[in-house]
Amino acid sequence: MATALKTTSIKDKANQAFGISLEDARISKSYLFVTFTALLLGGLLGLLQGLNRAGVLELPAWLNYYQVLTAHGLLLVVVFSAFFTIGYFYAGLSHTLGGLLPKVRKMAWIGFWMKIFGFVLVVIPVLRNEASVMYTFYPPMQASPMFYFGLVFIVLGIWMLAAGAFVQVANWRKNHKGQHLPILAFFATGVFVLLVGATAFVAAEVLFMIIPWSLGWVDTINVLLARTLFWAFGHTAVNIWYLTAVSAWYVVVPKIIGGKRWSDLLTRMVVIPLVIMNITGGFHHQIIDPGISVSIKYMHVFMSLAIGFPSLMTAYAMFRVFERTAREKGGKGFVGWYKKMPWGDVRFLAPFIAMVAFIPAGAGGIVQSTNQLDQVVHNTMWVVGHFHLTLGMSVVMTFFGVSYWLVPCLSKRVLTPAMNRLGVIQTVIWTIGMIFMAVSMHIVGLFGSPRRTSFTTYGNFAETLGWNPYMVAIGIGATLLLIAVIIQVYAVFNLMFFAPKGETEFPIAEEEEGAAKTPYWTERWGVWVILMLVVVSMAYVLPIVDMIVNAPPGSPPFKTW
Repeated sequence: MATALKTTSIKDKANQAFGISLEDARISKSYLFVTFTALLLGGLLGLLQGLNRAGVLELPAWLNYYQVLTAHGLLLVVVFSAFFTIGYFYAGLSHTLGGLLPKVRKMAWIGFWMKIFGFVLVVIPVLRNEASVMYTFYPPMQASPMFYFGLVFIVLGIWMLAAGAFVQVANWRKNHKGQHLPILAFFATGVFVLLVGATAFVAAEVLFMIIPWSLGWVDTINVLLARTLFWAFGHTAVNIWYLTAVSAWYVVVPKIIGGKRWSDLLTRMVVIPLVIMNITGGFHHQIIDPGISVSIKYMHVFMSLAIGFPSLMTAYAMFRVFERTAREKGGKGFVGWYKKMPWGDVRFLAPFIAMVAFIPAGAGGIVQSTNQLDQVVHNTMWVVGHFHLTLGMSVVMTFFGVSYWLVPCLSKRVLTPAMNRLGVIQTVIWTIGMIFMAVSMHIVGLFGSPRRTSFTTYGNFAETLGWNPYMVAIGIGATLLLIAVIIQVYAVFNLMFFAPKGETEFPIAEEEEGAAKTPYWTERWGVWVILMLVVVSMAYVLPIVDMIVNAPPGSPPFKTW
């Protein structure tokens, strides 16, 4: 055992000194290549949507609005977010745990190709206009069976990748008994636990309900149950992306600004409750559904709001780090310290704006978790604006900031001053574009404009004509966002293939000196998973049993496009 510990220690030190191995880097680079290719395609489709809603572009007959919406959602919500999360955390696991095990590398590649194969199966019917069901794929709208088989392979790929991460973590813990899991690996463990838990619900929906229905083996489907299983997944997926961004805020950003991480215990106590409580709360997406009792809705609203507490802890921790670091660099005054922040460094600027954006984004989430307020905004453009703030700003901008150091780190290249300036420009353009889009969506949603509909004047009805100026602003925002996408994709591929050779640090902040020791009970992942399952059972067992025993009338398939 002593020999094994010594060998692992030497390997760990070598990995920290020389960076990620070429084999491990190739895995993460492949995921990031797919990530930003999907961003480019998804951004182009987003522009088409924005211009159509603005009333300035009529799509051709062979490419309808709902087909574009489905592809846009899948590319950005499923491909971009998921592939970045996996590529980022596998790089983190390699860097902090002494390199990936050979069998974990094989599992990562198997998961990669399973996901790619699944997406090919999904894309084919979308291109043929046989799956224009939006990325939520709600029944009773029915897509081609191939679309759903593709979703199955995507889920199987995620499970393979999660298994690889768990094997890597278990091996490290075996060789480092009594030690705390490095903080980035701790975040990764939480994210992969949530990925397995969330996709279990959607796998049950697709395998046991939608596929038999789409193949014609059964005539009808329980729409209420299918929607419930979907949102147990969808609600968690949003928070998985958020937790990924939070990991960079806690672990990377303090290092970028020359500071240190505050309170390892607080950091871990943000991850643990998010893992335990995240899957619950899915019913707050179904507040207006009449088939769910008021008591169940209230319980889920409470569970949804409960995960706001880790977010408040994060806000306090991050701004404490910013202020303390700035004051150590000579910052003065009640707010004057902010001048010492590295605003010209895209690796800080992008995630900082993302953090600020989460303040209104989180407030909007509270609105949609509240029964009376959600009655006003549900199924309006408000929801789309909220989604663009949470994903398009808080999550995506953090991913952008990470890419400016992660990609050159993996590629053995460096971020040049010129590329950094380009990144700052890109960040500003993206921010302005998203403000145009998200604010306009929120306002026009309050006026009643529905989401998921192509452009129409509703017979020149006076009330709906008042929406048009906001729709034009959405189109302007979409145009700016595509410009920012093009710059971002150019920057990533430049840093991946053409930037000057050199070593780029994998920035992981150390904890402040004199910090209290983190108790070892935070490492009891078996306990946290059991608690998660208990809370999930409290939230879902009784409602789901009731939906099955007292099932509403089933629905035959519909094709609405």
